[in-house]
Parts: sequence; structure tokens; C-alpha cells
Amino acid sequence: RGSCVGLQRSGVSRGSVPLCAAATVLVAGALMGAGDVIAQQLVEQRGLHGHHGSRTLKMMAIGFCFVGPVVGGWYKILDRLVPGTTKVVAVKKMVLDQGAFAPCFLGCFLGITGAMNGLSVEENWSKVQQDYTDALLTNYCIWPPVQIANFYFVPLKHRLAVVQCVAIVWNCYLSWKANRL
Repeated sequence: RGSCVGLQRSGVSRGSVPLCAAATVLVAGALMGAGDVIAQQLVEQRGLHGHHGSRTLKMMAIGFCFVGPVVGGWYKILDRLVPGTTKVVAVKKMVLDQGAFAPCFLGCFLGITGAMNGLSVEENWSKVQQDYTDALLTNYCIWPPVQIANFYFVPLKHRLAVVQCVAIVWNCYLSWKANRL
């Protein structure tokens, strides 16, 4: 949201909500792609010749079409459901984010990735069952402390930027986890 405020102040968007949404979606796609490149190069050590460009493009598409719109929409809903920035509000937002949103989001993400990788319904369901619990537990190691700090210390207009910084590492993990066949 911080980048959207800057766009509005510069006169680029003239208050256009669609431009803000587009910026959020573009950043999400780029970060999903960056996370996949890091996963392939640093974690899987594929090298340039072994890099699966089509996988990176698929992850970017998931970022553009799923992650950006869903996460962006969720943060707007969350701010309306639980307004304010006190410690109690930050904890409430984190509990809703991690208790309600994260489990659903991860299941959908893993299922979408499996479908885009060409898995049959049965193979995809098996892969989701295999990876879901581990991914959710890893999520709980990373995101609750980030989100409490984000909701309490960071002004609303900069919260998305904080999440995007952490998302590089998280997207690397998600890409690696979701693409292990």
C-alpha cells in the first residue's frame, strides 16, 4: 500500500484503485518468480543450464493471478474486521491471519501449484496431503512474529512492504516445497 500512496501523491494514479491493485499484483508475481529463481539456484543448485524457466513462469502466474489478489484483498478485509494498532489488535489480527487465512491459503496454493504442474486430481490431493502440514508448521515459524510486529509497529501504508521483504524467503520455500515431485 505504501507504493500506492506514493503513486497517488506523484499524480500517477490520480487516486485510481485499479492502479494500486495492479501494482500489488505485479509485485506479488515478481516476488513469486524471484523466490522460485532463488529456490532453483541456491536451494536446488540447478545452475543456469538446469534452471526450469517454465516453472518460474508458472510461479509468477500464481503470484499474479492468485497470491497478489487474494493476499491484497485479505489485508483490506482484516483491517476492516479489526481496526486499530494496539498490542491487543495486533495479536487479534495475527490470530485471524494465521488461524483462518493461512491454512486456507496454503491448501489452495499447493493445490493450484500441483494443477499447474500437470498432476492428476488424485496425484494433486496426495501431494497436498504430503506437503500441507509441514508447510503450515513452517509458516507458523515465520509469519506470526513478523505479523505481530507488522501490525503493531509498522504504519498501515508500509505493512505490505514489510510482508514483501519476508515474502522473498517464504516464496523460495513455497516454490521448493510445492515443486518437489
